[in-house]
Amino acid sequence: MSDTFDKLKEQLTLLEWPNVYLFKFIAPNKSELVARVSALFDDGADLKFTTSKTGKYVSISVKELMLDVDSIIKRYEDAAKIEGVISL
Repeated sequence: MSDTFDKLKEQLTLLEWPNVYLFKFIAPNKSELVARVSALFDDGADLKFTTSKTGKYVSISVKELMLDVDSIIKRYEDAAKIEGVISL
């Protein structure tokens, strides 16, 4: 696990799992990038997309039942590999 997510992991271990977790990302408004972020999540995940006023970016909010902290960190690590995507 990368040091980038150590603090998040500490905070998440205080919660009970499994639990619904809200992921948030911002990506350039390109269908390929949005599709790649969406593909990180299971079919049962609740995805919401909001385009910025200028149309250059899209906010992606995802609610999904996560089993443990490590699976959340893995999603963030996978999203970080997608160029231009920012995790919030």
